[in-house]
Amino acid sequence: LGMFSELKFLVPWGHVAAKAWGHSEGHPVLCLHGWLDNANTFDKLIPLLPRDCYYVAMDFSGHGLSSHRPAGCPYHFLDYVTDVRRVAAALKWRRFTLMGHSMGNFSFSCFMSLQFCFLYPEMVDKLILLESLGFLLAPEDTEAWLKSKRSVIDRLLSLEAEQQTPKVWSPEAALQRLLEANSHLTAEGGAILLQRGATVTPAG
Repeated sequence: LGMFSELKFLVPWGHVAAKAWGHSEGHPVLCLHGWLDNANTFDKLIPLLPRDCYYVAMDFSGHGLSSHRPAGCPYHFLDYVTDVRRVAAALKWRRFTLMGHSMGNFSFSCFMSLQFCFLYPEMVDKLILLESLGFLLAPEDTEAWLKSKRSVIDRLLSLEAEQQTPKVWSPEAALQRLLEANSHLTAEGGAILLQRGATVTPAG
């Protein structure tokens, strides 16, 4: 398992980079690095692990060879969890093992691994945490947290998957759609908003 290959997964702001060891037919293992670290953190560990697995170590956005998010965009915890979901989808992995390494004193990557397992338990068969702190959530908050966070990620990825050629409407159809989505608007108010909220193209 000393030899590896480089991978790139397209995301809306560029790409997420990763390293892969083993044969792609092997049991899938996604490896998450620590804070201000990168996929190379697994270079010495992977050769010591079972050879019947396919190990993919991703660089989180802004780390290693992955693209940085656009200037001014923060790096929130849920954004990193969403990156994990994007990579799993790009690999077409329905179920895999997740291995996280701590991110400094704060065990960020382990925290991300736990959050991902909590949000998508059907996708993770095993969880491996190296130098981890726990992810604690009050029992009464669990269901609401799970529902809201998973909904955010799934909706975002669904919208990204639908991004193709921009749709075109006539001014009348655009106004109608705006009014249907905003029942408080008058036709005059909607027309005023569309002057600045719509773009005229050769197609309409």
